Amino acid sequence: MTQPSKDSNDFFVIKAKEDGVNVIGLTRGADTRFFHSEKLDKGEIMIAQFTEHTSAVKIRGKALIQTAHGEMETD
Repeated sequence: MTQPSKDSNDFFVIKAKEDGVNVIGLTRGADTRFFHSEKLDKGEIMIAQFTEHTSAVKIRGKALIQTAHGEMETD
């Protein structure tokens, strides 16, 4: 049986603290581009993970972010 890569276990949680929080996924590769976007309303939670295609996530708006490395809030 194939073991999942470390990336597939590297998930994080985003909880919107206001309406209209944007979560934008950025691609890997020679050219970094936006490739996916979600909009969260106050109280909504998104569970996401880094993959072979996702290298970064940009969050606009007030949100709480929880990762294996700790918890942080946007201003």
